[in-house]
Amino acid sequence: MPQDAFHIRRIARELDALLKGGKVNRVSQADKDEVTLIIYTGKETVKLVLSTNASFARVCLSQTEREPAPIAPNFCMLLRKHLLGAELLGVKQHEFERIIELSFHCVSDFSECERVLRAEIMGKYSNLVLTENDVILGALKTTALIDDARRILFAGAKYVYPAPQDKLSVCEAETLDTRFEDFCAFRTEKPNAEEEGKFLFENVSGLALPTATELAKRRQKTTDSIGVFVRDFCLTAPVEPCVLYGNDGTEKDFFAFPVANGKPMPSLLKAADVYYSARENRRAFTEKRTRLEAVVRQLKKKQEKRLKETLDRLQAAEGAEENRIKGELLTANLYRIQKGATECTLENWYSPDGESVKITLDPTLSPAANAQRYFKLYNKQKRTKEALAPRLDAEKAEIAYAESIAAAIRAAENLEDLKETEAELIGLGLMRPPKEKLGAKKKDPAAPFREYLIEGFRVLSGRNNLQNDRLLKAAAENDLWLHTQKYHSSHVIVIAGGKSVPESVIKFAAEVCAYYSDGREGDKIPVDYCLKKHVKKPPRSPAGFVVYTDYKTALATPNSHREWAIEQ
Repeated sequence: MPQDAFHIRRIARELDALLKGGKVNRVSQADKDEVTLIIYTGKETVKLVLSTNASFARVCLSQTEREPAPIAPNFCMLLRKHLLGAELLGVKQHEFERIIELSFHCVSDFSECERVLRAEIMGKYSNLVLTENDVILGALKTTALIDDARRILFAGAKYVYPAPQDKLSVCEAETLDTRFEDFCAFRTEKPNAEEEGKFLFENVSGLALPTATELAKRRQKTTDSIGVFVRDFCLTAPVEPCVLYGNDGTEKDFFAFPVANGKPMPSLLKAADVYYSARENRRAFTEKRTRLEAVVRQLKKKQEKRLKETLDRLQAAEGAEENRIKGELLTANLYRIQKGATECTLENWYSPDGESVKITLDPTLSPAANAQRYFKLYNKQKRTKEALAPRLDAEKAEIAYAESIAAAIRAAENLEDLKETEAELIGLGLMRPPKEKLGAKKKDPAAPFREYLIEGFRVLSGRNNLQNDRLLKAAAENDLWLHTQKYHSSHVIVIAGGKSVPESVIKFAAEVCAYYSDGREGDKIPVDYCLKKHVKKPPRSPAGFVVYTDYKTALATPNSHREWAIEQ
């Protein structure tokens, strides 16, 4: 839900109470739409996110900070210049609009002034504008004179608030009552909550449709006129925040008041953080997975094209033996062939039935030269087959490896699962490595394995090919190793610890292995298992590739068993 004026009013109050008097310690910018201010309040350091993304526009606190851009954008540098070390005087909403104003007391060696950072939370028109004495110092999204824009947004221009919507203010109770009477006059039945909510959304400034609908539900349970109820509720209703969850357990929305299926939150800022963090993570995960899938899809396309070319050349070389026979038949019957003939028919003594074979001849060559031509063609086709046979095996192995990467991407459930798959593709030269920021921290440690605890046994599952290799290397010789028989899957290890692994634990591990495989949608997936000492990784083989012996096979129904997972 885009933050509407109703929620912005309450968020501004909470921010003002929490951040007033705080000092700006750091400014960073993750991308073109999002700026983060690190503020020390005197008790703790908090991260204030100001986003102008069309789908996620907001001003709220966050527990996590996104990685800053390798090179700080111009607006980030501007904020660092003017706001670092500044004291936050207060946070307020401009009238009942979707604008939050953060006032700062800025002191330098040569001057002292008050600057205001205005966050305009308006969907695709969202913006951040820094001003001093209502003169623009800079904006995240600027305009130029040649753009013929309604508002001038560049340094040195006078700041002008966005033009108000053609809607009523929440304070215009009598006018709203009149409009609602006109709305109901042409109806045979009293409008329900959805219809009344749509009316409020279309006629009252600063209300998002979900908020308007919830207000309408509450209004219909009272005797208040719609104008009075909306005014009083918007201006004075207490904050009882919650996050609304869907049937699938994902965060669907957040509100400053209780709603059905809503989980209460300690503050509206916390509710906003939970909701937006979850949405940002889902968006980032979807975007990264789509990008990685496109890279692998392009790789497979190239590999399949090369394989087809190899198969076509092998098919063309299939007539090698036939050309050898023709050469030998010609050599044995040179005396019978007239020079300049275009074809001849000879008995084929290589055939079990002894039938005749028609042989095409080059009339410009002698019979002996025609025989040599067939021998040369035979030798060329023979060499082609000998050269292409190992190449065919290598190309099939490359496609299988690409499919294993694709399987790891499909099995991924979060960004952590995709981290090393991306590194694997970068290592193959299929993706550009991200630009490193000067003075950046050391690289993040490797993502942990999926881990479970069942009947006293630890069960570990790899998330991708690189993790599968590390998992195999870390396992002891007598640990149990599992992998699906006919599908690409994660490697699974049961840490035996010198004990015999019971059938129930093997069944559990096999179900996890089947779930994180290409056979996830099936039933009774064959899973091979053996001691780790029977699993070998051939030299120079691709990541995740192994050979194994002395194995048994279990039929498993895919199951993630998340209830047994150890939280990382």
